Amino acid sequence: MRVTIFDYGAGNLHSLEKALAISGATTIVQTNPARAIETDVLVLPGVGAFGQAADRLDSARNEMRSAIRDGLPTIGICLGMQLLFDESDESPGRGLGVFEGRVTRLNADRVPHIGWNSVDRVDGAPMSTPERAYYANSFAARPGDDRIVLAWTTHDNDRFPAIVKRGSVIGLQFHPEKSSADGVRFLGDVLADCVR
Repeated sequence: MRVTIFDYGAGNLHSLEKALAISGATTIVQTNPARAIETDVLVLPGVGAFGQAADRLDSARNEMRSAIRDGLPTIGICLGMQLLFDESDESPGRGLGVFEGRVTRLNADRVPHIGWNSVDRVDGAPMSTPERAYYANSFAARPGDDRIVLAWTTHDNDRFPAIVKRGSVIGLQFHPEKSSADGVRFLGDVLADCVR
């Protein structure tokens, strides 16, 4: 299985590559969005600013969106999940619009939200979903349709999606690659599910 991590200038690629390799995936890092979709599974990694990452998509946004909508298995992690939505209050720029909704600043006293927090599964969530995971976010996706949400988390009084999924596209607001053995195992299960 060939997994391509689209590098839009985000950090933390090494630990993500390592976690994917544990699952038996052959990973490559690609900076060209048009080439990134020439793969078995596309991964949009976390860490970074929405506007900067959206700018890196500009040259092939429509091609990437079409490939994902046509069934390219895709995993979005943290910022990568947010890029699957329409736009963000963080900064100007268009996301991929795979999921309807907007990314807004956390409505919380403590921002950013950094550290371990709950992953509250709903019906349909993978059985291996960890109960707790590592988060690092100041913004969160607000879907137009809550039926895509497979798990929630709450920071202060703000409840937001921890996992969203439709078809072969899944978004994780938390970082499975930083969520100990349970998170890495979950990422492997997500990867296996993507290519079933």
